[in-house]
Amino acid sequence: MASDTERGALFRPIVPKQHSRVTYAELLFDLVFVFAVTQVSHTLLAHFTMLGAIQTVLLLLSVWWVWVYTSWVTNWLNPELTPVRILLFLLMLGGLVLSTSIPKAFDSRGLWFAIAYAAMQVGRTVFWLLSTPRERTAARMNATRILVWLSVSGIFWIAGGVADGEKRLVLWAVALAIEYVSPAVRFWIPKYGASTVADWYVEGGHLAERCAGFIIIALGESIVVTGATFADLKWTFETVSAFLSAFVAALAMWWIYFHKGAEAGSELISNSSEPGRLARLAYTYLHLPIVAGIILSAVADDVVLQHPAAHSDARVIVSAVGGPMLFLVGAILFKLAIRGWLQLSHGVGIIALGVLGWYGEGLSPLMLSIATTALMVIVAIWESLSLRSGPKRSAADQAQSEATSA
Repeated sequence: MASDTERGALFRPIVPKQHSRVTYAELLFDLVFVFAVTQVSHTLLAHFTMLGAIQTVLLLLSVWWVWVYTSWVTNWLNPELTPVRILLFLLMLGGLVLSTSIPKAFDSRGLWFAIAYAAMQVGRTVFWLLSTPRERTAARMNATRILVWLSVSGIFWIAGGVADGEKRLVLWAVALAIEYVSPAVRFWIPKYGASTVADWYVEGGHLAERCAGFIIIALGESIVVTGATFADLKWTFETVSAFLSAFVAALAMWWIYFHKGAEAGSELISNSSEPGRLARLAYTYLHLPIVAGIILSAVADDVVLQHPAAHSDARVIVSAVGGPMLFLVGAILFKLAIRGWLQLSHGVGIIALGVLGWYGEGLSPLMLSIATTALMVIVAIWESLSLRSGPKRSAADQAQSEATSA
């Protein structure tokens, strides 16, 4: 009898209640996105206008989407097998072209960005479809649905790369809208219809670990940007204070996400009867504002380090307050999805940041940074104490809340 590999079965062996580890090939692939996240934050720093912010948001959405789609596919396919490893290496090459094109994506390298993005999305899905044995009818239908949607969006990506100015922005926005809507409508296409929850079956612990790894990437990029900027500055009381504030804020974000939330999410999705539904909501969509908040906070750290005693203009306030606020919005929604209830500490933190932003113009960038950092530390401590003193919920209890949160 032919082996599984000879029959084209490149899928991970999934054992119920057993966690599939993240492979070294996946970790190597993620290194490209350390560079991509750095490029996104530097692009926002260089073009911190309304138009620049819109363009940067679009670029971040595309970086996140190509990464998270790859994580879904490598949740199904086995990166320990040579063909899948080669796929990841080719995707790394595409990711490098994509990343190096980010600073000039709306200028001279728009077509390169579009080709790299479309090639990664479509090419990876074609590989997945060809790697799926014919007897896996549901998986093949699912791959076909996704391929149709990504092929349609790819047309808009390439058209936008050829166009320029506002036309490029509009065409790429349409392309992203197609891709972000498609999972919500379960990739419906004529004749095949929509996918079912069973078609979205994933090894939950693996996907949770992959997304947690991306949070580490974003936090690491924030620390690198802060350290690189601080190293080139004269070490005064103001710059040292700004550096410490940025560092403590990064630790607070790590604590808020990893101390209880990441573990609870991994446990719930691993024991869920419908892990695909939870993965689509909590890990595909709701992690995006968390990542965006970390990146925007990194931009604020750079600005504050450069001018700690200057006047807090709109750029400083939006980045210094908006970054932590975005992070907490994503965190509270993510934890709502996995716990079934809103975290009071996060809600109060969001409100407090909003008030701080309203009066932020009267504070220097350094004082604004210290104030936002203090609020994040308070949120982290508050949540830790509330979860320690509150009643413990079992995995079964948490699973019961899944239908409500989804």
